[in-house]
Amino acid sequence: MMPAPTDSDLDQIDHKTCRYICDAVGERLQQNMRPEPALSSRLQHLMDELRRREKDQH
Repeated sequence: MMPAPTDSDLDQIDHKTCRYICDAVGERLQQNMRPEPALSSRLQHLMDELRRREKDQH
């Protein structure tokens, strides 16, 4: 097991560097994560019908 980080470990990366790393990771995630494709009109109709029926039950 790795020991828990101490305050001195956390101070080794300054705020500017930390922000740069977070921004870079965020950009990579946006590039690699593809948006879900749109549903076909038939499937969208079935999903709408399912939602309508669920509301009617409540």
